[in-house]
Amino acid sequence: MTAQVSVLYFAKSVELTGVKEEELVAIPTPISSRDLWQLLLQRHVRLGELQDRVVLAVRQQYVAIGDQVVTLRDGDEVAVVPPLSGG
Repeated sequence: MTAQVSVLYFAKSVELTGVKEEELVAIPTPISSRDLWQLLLQRHVRLGELQDRVVLAVRQQYVAIGDQVVTLRDGDEVAVVPPLSGG
């Protein structure tokens, strides 16, 4: 199965991709969070700068990048959440 999802980019990931949001179609599901991250890296190579310092959020739930399997549905939001700075 596949799903069409919206990907939202925040903070540094906006700078690296040049977009705040995009629609992705035909994302395989279920998919590991690592494989989902790899798909995003293929689209936006510069996201590699955030490797090991970023988390994803699927349906507003944080998902560490790793072996965790997520099941995506059409219309889901996937957010790329880099480390936030400030104080």
